[in-house]
Amino acid sequence: MFTHAFTIGKPFGFPVRIDPSWLLIAALVAWSLAVGYFPREHPDLATGTYWLMGVIGMLGLFVSVLLHELGHALVARRFGLEMGSITLFIFGGVAEMTAEPKNPKTEFWVAVGGPLVTVVLMAIFWALTPLAFPPPVDGVVGYLAFVNTVLLVFNMVPAFPLDGGRVLRAWLWHRTGSLRHGTRIASKIGSGFGLFLIVLGMLQLFAGALIAAIWSAILGLFLRGVAKASYQQVVVRRVLEGNPVRRFMTPNPIAVSPGMKLSDFVEDYLYRHHHKLYPVMEGDILRGMMGPREVRKVDKEEWPTVTVDRVMLELSEDSCLSPDTDSVDALERMQRTGHSRMLVVEEREGRTQLLGVLTLKDLISFLSMKLELEEGEPPPLGQTQMLAAQRND
Repeated sequence: MFTHAFTIGKPFGFPVRIDPSWLLIAALVAWSLAVGYFPREHPDLATGTYWLMGVIGMLGLFVSVLLHELGHALVARRFGLEMGSITLFIFGGVAEMTAEPKNPKTEFWVAVGGPLVTVVLMAIFWALTPLAFPPPVDGVVGYLAFVNTVLLVFNMVPAFPLDGGRVLRAWLWHRTGSLRHGTRIASKIGSGFGLFLIVLGMLQLFAGALIAAIWSAILGLFLRGVAKASYQQVVVRRVLEGNPVRRFMTPNPIAVSPGMKLSDFVEDYLYRHHHKLYPVMEGDILRGMMGPREVRKVDKEEWPTVTVDRVMLELSEDSCLSPDTDSVDALERMQRTGHSRMLVVEEREGRTQLLGVLTLKDLISFLSMKLELEEGEPPPLGQTQMLAAQRND
């Protein structure tokens, strides 16, 4: 999701990354505080003072959001959940979990871990507001007390994927015994809340509040999209989980020889079979992988003389799977690497043996068929995405 984010540190061992979109919102927050909020709340200060207050207020908001997400991450670690990075982006922050919680109790405590941190911050800043600070300090403290209160109230709205929606999902999961059912209801409420924000944005537009209208509409669209995607993710996990890739792989895949000329590879394989990845085999020994990207590294005039072994890819963990790899893990690796085909290999007698090829289309086809047979539901991927997956094979 955050392909251009960069890492700024690793507090408590969690990589903290900033998406470029956050830089835009940070600049807008600092500007709005310096030219609007602080001059209105604390008049008669110098322009430079307002800008300093704006920057400090923006950094305080940044730290508040970061601590909120660290609360989620630390509780998740306490319950044995593997966490990825914490990413700050235009809509705030997100602590990325590599797997769903195993039970409603874990879901509940991970969900409230962030809000509990925000409650502590809110209490600290509100306790400081009555003290006799200089006006610039008093203004920043008051803003941070206010903004943490807003963050808490907004995040506790029972609309998935907000924290309140995750608490609701934990309760529904506990009551029904089904994570999927709980996610479906919480996601529908989240989608409805997103629609409410879009309508609110339209009303704000008619009232002349252009910036607020745009922000509400964009946030509403984002929440609706994430709510739908979250439910789809749960469905995919529940259907694929526990199925090893050997169940879906295609054995005896089409392979090429290391001594083949690139011109023959293009004409006889790429143009005929349209796959994105081919194993390179010398007898029964797997030497590497070959695809159109490797061909493009060579000028077309040299294709008749350059052989596959000169440009083929080496075997790597990003492109190879064990036959016992869980299908959910395989799908996540495909999403992370952008590969739609992966080699299924096994170590035998000190050599890497090719067993088959796993494609994204194989996983989607199984997912679609199982949902249709067992529940009469369409696949959680749109037709456009399925066609795209087939093209990428």
